[in-house]
Amino acid sequence: MNWKKIIWIITGIAIVALVAIKLVNNKKTTDSRVYQYDKEKPIAVSVDTIRLQPIEDANIYTGTFEPNKETKISADIQGKINTMFVDVGSNVSKGQILIQLDNSLLKLQLQTVEVQIEGLEDDVKRYTILTQADAVQGVQLEKAKLGLKAAKVQKATLLEQINKTTIKAPFNGVVTSKLNEEGGFAAPGIPLLQITDISSLRFTVNVPENDLVKFKNNQAFKISTDVYPDISLSGKVTMTGSKANMGNSFPVQFQVDNTKDLAIKSGMFGKVYFSKNNQVQGFLIPTSAIISNEAKAQVYVVKNGKAVLKSIVTSRNVGNKTIVTSGLNETDIIVVNGFINLFDGASVTVK
Repeated sequence: MNWKKIIWIITGIAIVALVAIKLVNNKKTTDSRVYQYDKEKPIAVSVDTIRLQPIEDANIYTGTFEPNKETKISADIQGKINTMFVDVGSNVSKGQILIQLDNSLLKLQLQTVEVQIEGLEDDVKRYTILTQADAVQGVQLEKAKLGLKAAKVQKATLLEQINKTTIKAPFNGVVTSKLNEEGGFAAPGIPLLQITDISSLRFTVNVPENDLVKFKNNQAFKISTDVYPDISLSGKVTMTGSKANMGNSFPVQFQVDNTKDLAIKSGMFGKVYFSKNNQVQGFLIPTSAIISNEAKAQVYVVKNGKAVLKSIVTSRNVGNKTIVTSGLNETDIIVVNGFINLFDGASVTVK
């Protein structure tokens, strides 16, 4: 029995040893296959040398066109949708019928009330004659008159409800969304259609606080669109922001009359141009070279074969480049490509 126990113990120890050896070998194999990044190895980057160059001293603010009026149409009363007279893309005029709800039950109730009114009107005539002849008490005549007034109020209520089963356009525009279909159910507060008026547009830009004083209410500016650069629009300032947004800039809003063929659509981008009619010297760097870090703009500058991260201050974009107002010096060499694995103090080689 002792020999059997000894054999079992030796076998168990051997199995544990084999498993441990296997795990160690697996770890070595895994480590050999994992890519180990060598931080001392130089990183190949593309660079550009900073030069002072003439920049047109003009401010170009980019913004978005939005509809002057837009609303979602819903029913004032609930009911089944019998007919929808428009579809997405339909041009509609103010007062045009858009949707007809089922009102058959309301019309039957109206007929019932009209019959009641006829009977009450006869009662009033009859009680009037009898009261004048002292055949009945005057209180019966008063009750008949009150009943007639209540029936007429009920009729007016039903007529208003029937009128509300016909849903009409509140203003001229285009149907930009259809949210229900014929046979569906309409209820107050549930949108059925969306109508957008783009004959007049709102154009909003965000400007820094130093430039806010350039915009006065009712002042006209030229506005262009990115997709139709040949179309020149005139925008009148209707609002200047009283509170800065997260980027510490202020919204300025313009009222813009759309073209006759409504070429400018809601959501398109545009620019408002404010020129100072002179040129200044400045630094223009590729926007792609700028790294945003905790709301700060930074670039990598190459010095003595090392990439040094520097904070900069920018003013505005000019095409795919950005104007730098401080943080860089002429002849500085900045990294414009090759940011993978790049870090502050990394060794670099220029491609």
